[in-house]
Amino acid sequence: MSNIKVLIADDQELILESLNIVLNMEDDIEVVALAKNGEEAVDFCAIFHPDIVLMDINMPILDGVGATEKIKLNDPAVKIIILTSYKEVDFVLSALSHGAEGFLLKAIHPKDLVAGIRVVHTGGTLISQEMANEMIKSMKKSMKKSMNIGAKEELHKSPIKGNPYGLSPREVEVLQKLSLGLRNQDIAETLFLSEGTVKNYISNIYSKLNVKGRRQAALKAKDEGIFGD
Repeated sequence: MSNIKVLIADDQELILESLNIVLNMEDDIEVVALAKNGEEAVDFCAIFHPDIVLMDINMPILDGVGATEKIKLNDPAVKIIILTSYKEVDFVLSALSHGAEGFLLKAIHPKDLVAGIRVVHTGGTLISQEMANEMIKSMKKSMKKSMNIGAKEELHKSPIKGNPYGLSPREVEVLQKLSLGLRNQDIAETLFLSEGTVKNYISNIYSKLNVKGRRQAALKAKDEGIFGD
């Protein structure tokens, strides 16, 4: 069985040499090239055709994300594991979106790194549980931000036809939940909004209906048939 050919890309010479020594001690791994920046990594991949690239994120001339994109475009068969000392989730997502098979922190134990290389070489993907948790947190924050932006846009949408108070579709939804006796927190969870956004909607609703509280708002909505039949 042929050795796993590995290219290491890192702008820190000490890390390059350390990884080179550690990996060359393995019987089934052969380090074929050392690159000091992303551009060299791209060029050396075309020359040495490695099976695996250990790619640093922060490098001069061309960073790890850009190098990953170029290498994958040139040869999709090359498998890339991103290595970094920074817990920066955005970089992880960018690298994975360009086809990287895995992501590990440089602080990983050499044995775990070697095991990871073997896993990726056999077709697996690799990401630490720690980074998976960070990615999930980041995605949740992005989703919440998106929903809040959408809510703000909704405030400026045209009111429902036949609605004499100029309530937007979202405001009618909030008013309906409010009329059912739901608390702000419950309304927020039901409509996937933040509590602050719900409070803004309720304030606008009171102003448009010219009422001073939930009870008045609910009674007026019922009397005026805002919710339809």
